[in-house]
This record gives sequence, structure tokens and C-alpha cells, in this order.
Amino acid sequence: MQTLDKTQLAALREQLRGPSVLPNESGYDLARSVHNAMIDKRPALIIQAADVADVRATVQFAREQQLPLAIRGGGHNVAGLGTCDDGIVLDLGHMRGVRVDPQARRAWVEGGATWGNVDHATHAFGLATTGGIISTTGVGGLTLGGGIGHLSRRFGLSIDNLVAADVVTADGQFIHASEHEHPELFWALRGGGGNFGVVTTFTFQLHPVDTVFGGFIAYPIERAAELLASYRAFIADAPREVNAFFGFHLAPPADFVPESVQLKPVVLIVVCAIGPLDAAEKAVRPLREFGPPLLDMLHPLPYPVLNSLFDAFLPHGLFQYMKAGFDAALTDAAIAVHETYGPEVPSVPSIVHLYPIGGAVAEKQPADTAFSYRDAAFIHTILAAETDPVALPAAMQWVRDYWSALQPHAMKATYVNFLMQDEGDDQVRQTYRDNFTRLRQIKAQYDPTNLFHVNHNIPPAAS
Repeated sequence: MQTLDKTQLAALREQLRGPSVLPNESGYDLARSVHNAMIDKRPALIIQAADVADVRATVQFAREQQLPLAIRGGGHNVAGLGTCDDGIVLDLGHMRGVRVDPQARRAWVEGGATWGNVDHATHAFGLATTGGIISTTGVGGLTLGGGIGHLSRRFGLSIDNLVAADVVTADGQFIHASEHEHPELFWALRGGGGNFGVVTTFTFQLHPVDTVFGGFIAYPIERAAELLASYRAFIADAPREVNAFFGFHLAPPADFVPESVQLKPVVLIVVCAIGPLDAAEKAVRPLREFGPPLLDMLHPLPYPVLNSLFDAFLPHGLFQYMKAGFDAALTDAAIAVHETYGPEVPSVPSIVHLYPIGGAVAEKQPADTAFSYRDAAFIHTILAAETDPVALPAAMQWVRDYWSALQPHAMKATYVNFLMQDEGDDQVRQTYRDNFTRLRQIKAQYDPTNLFHVNHNIPPAAS
């Protein structure tokens, strides 16, 4: 365990308004825990920042002490990038404020907020922006990696709705990044992950989204291949107001699930259709006509309810492992792989999802933001999540076998938010394709010593 200089540590703590926790102090184990119980790291110091001044002081201390610095927003990252061994964790979780201007349709969101915080604040005005599919996910991590969600096909990724960002850089400066101020940094923040600084406030464009027609519809697992082919045709022609993703799940032992179906593998199609409810219901009607469903839970519901449907499936403290990949198309050969492996989903919290990457996302070019895979049709994600660590090795092997079988049909890279830490530097480079060189140059400008390296790292270009 790293030993910190007592005098310098005392001076730092004098500056802070938020709590700081050392390994020998009460609350340390709770403070160091992240969403994925598989991640068990012991930082030398955890600082729960109260404001921008705390963030600046922490960044300066880590730089001067030459300590690893991990930035935690919601702590939801499966790879565990919000913590580190023998370094400093800068936890933004106390900075969760959201301010909404309903006339301008803008939201100012602090760096530790979750999408649940955002949805709560914006829904009061009948507004929303693209924000994932689980409300406990941190705004910062999801956004900086791109931000795929229920509203992507209509309004683009989270980064496509990002108007500006306030950033503490590696040298302790506090700067405002937008298309007009520090435009290169703003470009890099939109998909480049946590490599370029600590974002203390995100400014988002909002859209009129209130009650949506959505939920999920479940079909028998025996029809998986047929339904995947039908879903492929449906989503290719669906209006942008309709988002639907395909999934394999074990049906939970819940009251709304028939007992004969509980703990059995099923196919899910999760839907979010916005706009007039009559038109939205009509647009998704083909999904109900694939054949008699096991469950049809599609109905009007508030957008925040839809965006929290999976919260209970993936609570804090599960042992998790995932792999993912972009798909140029959902080919018949890939469908055959899904038909083989999807029904083997090992537990209720485990998931296989195919998210569509089209509509408004594809309007931009790969070089318009750091997120480059706008030409992909789908992203597949395979997540094993277990309550018992003894069950994890077998579940992890299922993930790896499934992912490997899909590789011949995939685009050889994945969404940075779905990368595990064991993926390697080549996978990070492939994730950014032709944008990687530009990102390294921007990194050299704003973080030449690579202070922000506890992430899927983009090393600074050599001077």
C-alpha cells in the first residue's frame, strides 16, 4: 500500500470541502467499492469531491505526488476504471446537481450525476436526452465513451447532444470546451473516454420526450433465429422515432411472469417509441405480429420509467464480466451464432443485447467526433453477472466463447464503454480507427505526462 506524505496529505485535506478517506479510516471499504464486485482494489486515498475546487486540488496533488489517479462518476464501469490500487480515487458522486432551462432546452449536469438524476430533473419539463438504458449509470462515463441509449436513433448519441463541458485538465486549469472554445478538446471528449481531463459539468441539448410507448415483449427461445431475422428487417425500415433492441435473458421469478416461463431463457425485444402515442403504437405493431408472445409489456409509460427498467436486474455488487463488438450487419451466419449461444445465458442478471446503431447516429461521419463507428449497424454486448463468484468462471467462459464465435462476423473493435481491462492496447487503437492519431496529438497538448491513464488509455503523441 502506498504511503502518503503526512504533511502534504494534511495540507490537501485542509483545502477540501468534501470527505476524504484513508485505508485505516471508517467507511473505507464502502468508499472503495464499485458497481462490479469483481473489481477489488485498494486505493491509497479516496476523495469525495464537493465542488470544482476539490477536483482541482486533487488533480494537482496527484500530479505533484506522481500517484495514479482514477476518476469515478457513477462507478458503473464494468472494467472498474473508477478505482485503482495504491493511488487516488477522485469520486465525483457528491457532485450530482442538474439544472434545467426548459425554454432553451438545456441541462447543466455535474460530473457525478447518474442518468436517473438527469431524467428526474428533465422529465418535470417534458424533456429528455439520450442517456443509456440503466438509470444508475453515471452520466460522465457513458457520455465520454459515446452514449448509446433508447433515444439514439432519433436524437443521436449522448455526445451528439453535448453542447459544452467544463473540464479540469492535468495541469489544474479549469476550462470551458465547446465547438468555439478549445474545439480540439471538445472533439476528443466526445468519445475519447476519460483521457483528457475531469469533466465537472456537462451541458446537454434536450428534446421534447415525456410519455413514450415502450417496454418489452418476450417470445419463446425456440424462435430466436426466426425472430432475429424478422427484427433485422423491422429495424432497418423503422422510423427514427422507434428504437428497439434485441436480447436474450432468463425470465425472472417475478409476479408478472408466468410460472412456467420463470428462469427459462427467452427472447426479448425492448422498445422505445416517441411521438404521438397512437402513431407510436402503430409503428411498433409489427413487433407484436411476429407470433403469439409469452409476454407483451408494451404500453405508454413515462420515459424515466423505461430508462430504469433494467435497474433491478443489475444492482450494485454483482460479479460481472463482458465482451462486445460492432457489427456492420446482422448476417445469417451471426444469427446462427446467436441461436447457439444466446439460449445458454447463465443467470437472470446476465444479458445479451443487440443495440441498433443507425438513424441519427449515422448522420455524422466517423471523423466528426472521437467515437468513430457510426457506420456500424449494431453493437452486440454479452454480459455475465453472478451473485456467487464461484459461478463466475463458467459464465466468463460462455462470454468468451460466444464473443469468439461472433468475431468472424464482426468489425474487430468495440464500444469503449464495453471494453474490459484485459482487452489490450490494440483493441483500444482499433476502437478509434483513423481518429487515434488525432486523439494522441490532443492528449499530448492537454495531458502530456499521461496523468489520466487509469482508463482505456490513449497515450500522448511523442513530441
